[in-house]
Amino acid sequence: MQRSLRQQKILEIIATKEIDTQEELCAELNKANFNVTQATISRDVKDLKLYKVAGIQKKYKYASFDSYVDSVTNRMTNLFKGCVLAIRPANNLILVKTMRGNGSTVGVFVDSLNIDAIIGSIAGDDTLLIVLDSNEHTQAVVEMLKEYLS
Repeated sequence: MQRSLRQQKILEIIATKEIDTQEELCAELNKANFNVTQATISRDVKDLKLYKVAGIQKKYKYASFDSYVDSVTNRMTNLFKGCVLAIRPANNLILVKTMRGNGSTVGVFVDSLNIDAIIGSIAGDDTLLIVLDSNEHTQAVVEMLKEYLS
């Protein structure tokens, strides 16, 4: 229980302050009544998959991978929405037509969805070909992809 509360507090601290060292994070946690050592913080940084990014006031600051993923996912969803022209099923294949130069961008987005029925995809300049494990899953995947367009 203490560990999860401490880790939640760490995420809160790095979301609101530029923290660039484990020692600084340790001091902030101690101010918040968490009695911790640098070794504990080191394990928490690893568990939370924290990494350093460029700061504004400081050269670097800790950031959470989840906040980065959410940001990238939102941007990728907007890119998907903005560059897909058509989605057409054919047996166990789905052809996604995109604006010129966006086939691979759409491919990265579709791959990031981790849809079990998709066994692979091939991107061209303005096309993404998605290969499914069976014809039965095609329509469901098409509908799922079309939801990202609205």
